[in-house]
Amino acid sequence: MRCCERCFKDPEIKAIIRGNNTRGNCDFCHSNNVFICNLENNEYLKDNFESLLDVYTPIDEMEHTYPKEKADLIKNILCTQWSIFNLDTDAVYKFLVSLLPEKYSEQPTLFDNPIGISGTVDEEYMSRYSILGTYQWEDFVKEIKEKNRFHTNIINKDNLKTILLSTCKQYKAGSIFYRARICHDKQGFDEKDMGAPKAPNVSAGRANPEGISCLYLADSIDTTFHEIRAGVFDYVTIGTFRLLKDIEVINLAAIDKISPFQEIDCSLLAINLPHLRKIEYEISKPLRRHDSLLDYLPTQYISDYIKSIGFAGIEYKSTMCKLGVNFAIFNEKLFECIDTKSYDIDSLTYGYSGVE
Repeated sequence: MRCCERCFKDPEIKAIIRGNNTRGNCDFCHSNNVFICNLENNEYLKDNFESLLDVYTPIDEMEHTYPKEKADLIKNILCTQWSIFNLDTDAVYKFLVSLLPEKYSEQPTLFDNPIGISGTVDEEYMSRYSILGTYQWEDFVKEIKEKNRFHTNIINKDNLKTILLSTCKQYKAGSIFYRARICHDKQGFDEKDMGAPKAPNVSAGRANPEGISCLYLADSIDTTFHEIRAGVFDYVTIGTFRLLKDIEVINLAAIDKISPFQEIDCSLLAINLPHLRKIEYEISKPLRRHDSLLDYLPTQYISDYIKSIGFAGIEYKSTMCKLGVNFAIFNEKLFECIDTKSYDIDSLTYGYSGVE
C-alpha cells in the first residue's frame, strides 16, 4: 500500500515523504502523480505511529474508574484530536492496519475498540505529564483571577516549557511587519509616534498586563485594519516595521498542532491536547465591549512566562481577519518604523450569523 504527502497535515511526515523523491499514485486519497511512500518498508512511519498508539489503551483493559465518555476509536481520535491526517476516519483505519499489521494481529482491540489514556485517572501520572496536573483550564483561570495572580502552583512550568519549545519560530533581520493606529485627521502619525505605548500609560492587552509596554504587530496591512476595528470615516495610519536582528518567537497559533513525530514525548503531548487547544483559543479570541480585562489574565500569564525564558514575543492567529497573523513583541527596540501611510476608511462589510 502506498500513501502520499497529500494524505497528511503533519509537516514532519510530509517532509519525509517528499524526501523519498518517488512519485506515483496514492492508495488512500487516490491522488495521481504525487510524492508517495510504500508502507511495507517505511520504518520511520512504523516506529512513530507505533509509539503514538502505545499512549492509548483499550478501555476493556483498564480499571472501571476510567470515564467511558472520554473513550473513542483510534481512527476518530487521530482525526479529531491530532493534526496528522487529511483523510476521513475509514481511510485512517485502513492506513493504520496496513502500516502496522503485526501490531494489529497482536492487539486488534487497540484498533477496533474504544480506547483512552489510562494515565488520566492516575494522579501521579497526571502530575508528571500534564501542564496543569490534576486541574482543568477553568481551575487555572479561577485561580489567577480570584486567588493567586502571580505565584500559582497549578502550572507545571517544566512541562509547559517543553511544549512551548516545540513551537519556536525564527524570523530573520529585515522581516517586515505592520501596526495601525486610528488618527484624528488625514495627516496621521509620524514614524516616531507608531511605536508601543509608553509606561505607565499602557492599557492591558492579551499579552501584556497594565503598565507593561508591548509592541503589537501584524503580518499584513489588511490584518491591522481588522484588528483595530476601524470604523467607517475613520482615518488610520499604518506603520511599516522592519526587524533589526534575528529573533525567536513562540508560535501559539500552532501550540495545539505540534507534531507527535518531533523529538517530544507523545504522552506529554497527548495528555495536554485539551489544555493546548484552550491556550490557542484564549490567545486569539477577541474581547467584546462588555468583557472584563480580567479575561486577559490567563494569556498574560502564559506570555509573561514566555518572556521570562528569553523569547522575543509570541505569534497568534487573528480572529478578526481570517488568514491574518498577529505578534506581541516584548521589546519594541527590536524593530524600527521605516514608513507610515494614512488611509480613509470609506466603507465596511459586515459578516453575521443568527444566534439562538
